[in-house]
Amino acid sequence: MLRYTPILLIILYAAAMWFFSLYRLKAELREKSTPLTHPRLTPMLERLGRAMDLPPVKAHVYEIPQVNGLAAPDGRIFLTRGFLDRLDANDVTEAELASVIAHELGHVAHGHSRRRMVDFAGQNAIRMVLAGVLGRFLPGIGGWIANLAAAAVAARLSRQDEFEADAFASALMVKAGLGTKPQKDLFRKLEKLSGGRATAPAWLLSHPKTQARIEAIEKLEARWNIL
Repeated sequence: MLRYTPILLIILYAAAMWFFSLYRLKAELREKSTPLTHPRLTPMLERLGRAMDLPPVKAHVYEIPQVNGLAAPDGRIFLTRGFLDRLDANDVTEAELASVIAHELGHVAHGHSRRRMVDFAGQNAIRMVLAGVLGRFLPGIGGWIANLAAAAVAARLSRQDEFEADAFASALMVKAGLGTKPQKDLFRKLEKLSGGRATAPAWLLSHPKTQARIEAIEKLEARWNIL
């Protein structure tokens, strides 16, 4: 039993760090968020809710300038102020932002935030065990290789989550009568809106490449016989 103690301690440490990060995130969202009441988006929230046979979707504004959406671990949905500024500037449309909200609802529906707690602890355990083992055989670079391996695993799991959330959003957008075009159009704009292309290798990116996401949606369209 004692030989497993270091691994258990690592897992407990990773879990504690995750809960601490979660606490800080909740505190920041509480301080920097307001209910989403934008008049151009209210009809979109109503349509998405009706498509799920529910009241209008509730969303919040995260008061930061970056362009992003967020599904909090407690199930709340956020659009950043940066996204709303782009809407006001007519750089994006109401339907395109509805696709972001639908995507974040997909994360909630699939339980991605809750599952990432387990993933986070497991990845940290893998990282620290690998660093210890590889450090003996590859002094100086063993820890770097361990970090790279853990990052690659985390990125792959994150990309799977994104594809699942995209598929949920596509189905919801179709059911709401908005179609998948706004979703695909926004993907084509996102690199420019977020300030440029990512420079990390594809296998280290937490989000799939734009074209891969569009192709995945088009495969769904073909299956659903949507033109």
